[in-house]
Amino acid sequence: MNTSTIWSIVGAVIAVIVALWLVNVVLSVTWFLAKLAIVAVVAVVIYGIIKAAFTSKDRTGK
Repeated sequence: MNTSTIWSIVGAVIAVIVALWLVNVVLSVTWFLAKLAIVAVVAVVIYGIIKAAFTSKDRTGK
């Protein structure tokens, strides 16, 4: 084995490690954004329910 072959193997191993790390980061960020979107939708729905409940109580009391 010459030096070029060794550096090729080392480069391939480093490339695989970096690729695994990048995929992990991208998937983590994507999952976080998906959870954030779900939380936002649920919060809007709950806000609407609470607002409707208080609005209907205010109208019946007047």
